[in-house]
Amino acid sequence: MIKNIIKVGIADAGTVSPPDTIRTSGLGSCVGVVLYDSRSQKAGLLHVMLPDSSLARSGDINPAKFADTGIPHLIDQLNLPPSRLKAKIAGGAQMFQFAGQKDTMRIGPRNVDAVKEALSQYKIKIVSEDTGGSSGRTIEFDPVSASLHIRTVNVGEKVI
Repeated sequence: MIKNIIKVGIADAGTVSPPDTIRTSGLGSCVGVVLYDSRSQKAGLLHVMLPDSSLARSGDINPAKFADTGIPHLIDQLNLPPSRLKAKIAGGAQMFQFAGQKDTMRIGPRNVDAVKEALSQYKIKIVSEDTGGSSGRTIEFDPVSASLHIRTVNVGEKVI
């Protein structure tokens, strides 16, 4: 059986079934959200860029770009009841520090909060997370083991 790695870009979402895994890179202030169902071994990955679709500049938005529209978008793609899904999240780093920094510049922490809020609306439990800090991450999820492999720049690797 050939195993493929499905790649998800920035402001993008995708789904996977075994034996394939799913990966995204470039998680700085962005948050990677994995939704998975252990029974069917289906999983989805969302690469959230911004917390709230009200930040969109036009009416025609990319739903995967925002936490509030991306979570329901990914649930629709998985075509599974939210009650069967669990979540793992990573990213949301504070990549830049500025003197007298305004809240609007805290994109990483705001993304994490928005993802948690969206997941709670669907009563999806976050099983584990690796968020915050000041370094970028690459994540890869294996739907068979339900393990999320995280590589953090200048920190190392871990599995949650």
